[in-house]
Amino acid sequence: ALLLAVLLWAPWWALHGAPLTELSGDQDFQLFLQRNLEFTRKIRGDAAALQRLVCDTLQLCKEDELLLVRQDLDIAQAPLEQCHRRTFQAETCFSQIRAGLRVYHGSLATIRALLPGHAGLVDTLQLDMANLSSNIQQQMEDLGLATVTYPTEHQDPVPTFSSQFHHQVGGFFILANFQRFLETAYRALRHLASL
Repeated sequence: ALLLAVLLWAPWWALHGAPLTELSGDQDFQLFLQRNLEFTRKIRGDAAALQRLVCDTLQLCKEDELLLVRQDLDIAQAPLEQCHRRTFQAETCFSQIRAGLRVYHGSLATIRALLPGHAGLVDTLQLDMANLSSNIQQQMEDLGLATVTYPTEHQDPVPTFSSQFHHQVGGFFILANFQRFLETAYRALRHLASL
């Protein structure tokens, strides 16, 4: 009887922390995931294009060569630990993705100032980020998940730098951090789509 109880309980234990399994067959949710995986892929491509422009224009290409300068800069990495924990939950992951998009949306003003000839690409990227955040908020509302709406008048301040070189290196690290953030967000969406 004990063996039977263990065998019956084991599959449920393996599912502990699995996100939204009840929605895995929901067609609207799957459509949302597929569309926003593509959208996130596009945003990643645009962020990578900006990183290449920073490399080509400012000759800042290798992160390991800039680590000493980074210590002098106040460049934060938006957290996404809720999106890769063993006890992953879509609600907290989606909230962290939205919060991170808001942070990087403001930080991209740094890149616009560094690459004024490419302001259009920065504007497109910021618009896409706002749309992705809006898509996630709408989906959370549709699923009945708790949402947090951040007021636009209290956006995080744009980073300030003590010299032009620090501004350039800061822009490099903002983009590097943003690309890591997008990679994690993409993997989280892909994980949900695979359930």
